[in-house]
Amino acid sequence: MAANRGHFNCDAFCVELDVIRRRKGISWKKVADLTKVSASTLTRMGQGKHPDADSLTMLAAWSGLNPADFVTDEELRAKDPEALPKLMALLRADRTLSPEGIEAIQQLLTAAYRTFGRKPTEGTDDGQTPARV
Repeated sequence: MAANRGHFNCDAFCVELDVIRRRKGISWKKVADLTKVSASTLTRMGQGKHPDADSLTMLAAWSGLNPADFVTDEELRAKDPEALPKLMALLRADRTLSPEGIEAIQQLLTAAYRTFGRKPTEGTDDGQTPARV
């Protein structure tokens, strides 16, 4: 069964790629070289065609763009995870932080979320406070 391609806004993703490319002052050929994505794939994307998963992954890694931010289906977007786990993932990926530093920042952020976070509202899955990360 073919995937429904209506959930990813490839045009908007390409516009943001172009903004990043221009900011870096490089050509599309250089983007192709840096990302290992063929120039023909980049051309097809510019014509509204969706990239394959490998190409999308490489372009996302190079650009820092999150393809999930370009999902157009509101039901899928509503399932976006909370910000705290995203922050923790970024902290764990930061090579400049020691494990102790990551743990200390995690404890601070978790405490801040518990203190200042919004209370669960109608429409949440279980009404429970998110588990400690």
